[in-house]
Amino acid sequence: MTNSESPPPMAWRYCGNQIKLWRTRAAISREELGKEAGYEFETVRSMEMGRRKPTVRLLEVADEMCGAHGLLVAAQDYLKPERFPSYSQDYMRYEAEALVLSWYEAQFIPGLLQTEEYARTLIGSYSPPLDDETVEERVAARVARRHLLEKQTKSFNFVIAESAIRHPIGDVEEHRRQLHHLLAAGAPRHITIQVLRAGGAHPGLGGPFVLLESPEHEQLAYEEGQMMGLIYAEPVKVSILAQRHAMILRQALRPEESAQFIGMLVEEL
Repeated sequence: MTNSESPPPMAWRYCGNQIKLWRTRAAISREELGKEAGYEFETVRSMEMGRRKPTVRLLEVADEMCGAHGLLVAAQDYLKPERFPSYSQDYMRYEAEALVLSWYEAQFIPGLLQTEEYARTLIGSYSPPLDDETVEERVAARVARRHLLEKQTKSFNFVIAESAIRHPIGDVEEHRRQLHHLLAAGAPRHITIQVLRAGGAHPGLGGPFVLLESPEHEQLAYEEGQMMGLIYAEPVKVSILAQRHAMILRQALRPEESAQFIGMLVEEL
């Protein structure tokens, strides 16, 4: 994990370098390749350096011009967008296996509880912006995670700050549908959704986190920031977040009260 800007995906850099190697070997200039593919010099340069994802169009043209016989075109299979940001991929594996998941969220509706349109609006607002293919892949992956909630042998507890529930990500109708979705998601007995009302001091002011219990009954914790995600297995760190979660639970509305509160917000829209 890093606090600096994440480097371009390795697949971009590798495929770009392969284009450069084949082009150089065939004694073709960047200008010539760009003209044939319909790209400016700097665009081709950025793709070859891996700063920009090589397009299928460039791969196809370079393959034909350089005589790569399909070797460059084959690279497109490795350029498909990642389903999750690199810093969260380890967490996704733990989430899929967890027996118990306790999530406190301060800013957004938790990913497992988001409607498709909420997820698309949120992911589509990322900066720097994601290309359409990546947005759709990330949205599909987030929606697919919801099947975990159907497993009645698992336990899920979500505590969501009032500000996250009140804040519309899309328009009013999208927000209403998201709130209705929350009410439906909290109906099964193995899922609880609680609202932490605004105001006062509480441990959740430090930011969101997730507590997990693995199939081997190992206790884990996860925190996520702007460009980083950290999984804790150290008992001391997990214990600190577990204590904070316990305090948050004591201050949150009960599930029944939370459902009434969310229902009230729906009526206000």
